[in-house]
Amino acid sequence: MSEEVLSDIGRDMRPMKGLWWRILLIGLAFYIVGVGLMYWTGNPNLFPTVMMVGSFMVPATYIGFFYEQRHWSSRNLPSTALSFIYGGLLGAFAASVLEPIFVNQNSMASPFVVGLIEEFAKILGVLVIARKFRHNSEIDGLVLGAAAGMGFAALESMGYAFTIFLSSNAGFSYIVILTLIRGLLSPLGHGTWTAILVAVLFRESKPNKFRVTGKVIGAYLLVSVLHGLWDAIPMLLSNVVTSGLDLMIGQVVVGSVGLVILWMRWREAKRLENERLALVAETTAANSALAMIADPFGPEDAANVDFEEDFDSQPQPAIAGQVPPTDDHHSDPSTTTPNPGDLNNN
Repeated sequence: MSEEVLSDIGRDMRPMKGLWWRILLIGLAFYIVGVGLMYWTGNPNLFPTVMMVGSFMVPATYIGFFYEQRHWSSRNLPSTALSFIYGGLLGAFAASVLEPIFVNQNSMASPFVVGLIEEFAKILGVLVIARKFRHNSEIDGLVLGAAAGMGFAALESMGYAFTIFLSSNAGFSYIVILTLIRGLLSPLGHGTWTAILVAVLFRESKPNKFRVTGKVIGAYLLVSVLHGLWDAIPMLLSNVVTSGLDLMIGQVVVGSVGLVILWMRWREAKRLENERLALVAETTAANSALAMIADPFGPEDAANVDFEEDFDSQPQPAIAGQVPPTDDHHSDPSTTTPNPGDLNNN
């Protein structure tokens, strides 16, 4: 049986409900408790913990939402978690090396250069873990891409909060609010963009070989432009509207476009997965029918038939007091066992 069929047989096809909001409520509870304890005790050692919870709360919720749809995907929790970790770490490391080299902060094109770098960096983790299994399912690409993008978003939010904490006199309240806002906006950005790109990459690839086609390059340029507009639109509107409103307008507009594109990819991915599963089911049924024609008894029936034939061909033991049958159905008086009643008569 092929690896593709085996993976579909082992798939849990039951939808999972309520996971994402439980993650959100638990994370929010820990965040509130952490912030309250830090205000109450004044213990600065709690700052990294509070920032970590605030940065990972919404990304983990986003991944929980996609993992609820695992009945569409053959990816399990370990591979999704690895994509979150690898995508975040490798993406952050690669971006920190490449951006100082290629980004000119004084150029208007710098947001788009950052977009090109970070959208490339985020998929490195997916490429590392996906090389070990079949990677031609668009729905798997959506799940793993979303995980990688949100891992990067969580680490980036922590980095921004820590940088502001070290380089400015901003109060703890400002950092708490900033972390929460970045977390809430993260599904509109990194998670969505990486999910779109990896979905197209998986759709265009073969089961055991990645293929970079024109559509993959087009998806990469599209999400890089969206990433660039995410940063560029607030810069362009900063002289027209009040501070804060420019950020809201730019990120809501770009985020909405990204979500629409992600929704289109999601619909297509479900359609393709339904078609693939139907084909796998037809192939399995056809193979079973051919096997029945080639061996109508089946392995167990054939074994039973052989056993019965061997049993019938062996001589059966005689029962006491019973004359064993002969081939010609005639008995020899000299060899016939006398009847006890006849002996008494004699």
